[in-house]
Amino acid sequence: MADMLVNLYDLPDCDDLIRRLEGEGINIRRAMAPDLYGILDYVEKNFGTSWKGECTVCFSHQPVSCLVAEKGGKLLGFACYDATMRDFFGPTAVDESCRGKGVGAALLLSALWSMRDEGYAYAIIGGVGPAAFYEKVCGAKMIEGSTPGAYRDFIGL
Repeated sequence: MADMLVNLYDLPDCDDLIRRLEGEGINIRRAMAPDLYGILDYVEKNFGTSWKGECTVCFSHQPVSCLVAEKGGKLLGFACYDATMRDFFGPTAVDESCRGKGVGAALLLSALWSMRDEGYAYAIIGGVGPAAFYEKVCGAKMIEGSTPGAYRDFIGL
């Protein structure tokens, strides 16, 4: 899977989307240390140990580089950055029951805005799955010759 590049100078605003989700009881926020084990259990159960490893790294940063979507204390999705490599977005996922409702877009844009606020000018989305989604939501562009990229020596146990 190839990588994509996002220009953080030209990000779309996500405030209206965040407010709409809040009106539905869905909160997008930065994860906190007390969330660690609940998030890691969710990630491992639903997406495997590799993503759990990446997500774990995000809790060693200040601020924590994992954002979550939750409703009534139930985790609906997450988005990480600066996990496998600095300036990389991902991993990220949304519970199947919430897909197509804007939760993934809100997590993506919130994380990218956080990266911009932390001083990044561009972000790399590593090992992209849904390229059309990233292109639509944040204008990401494919990086030619980026396969296998950062994951070339991945053990994948």
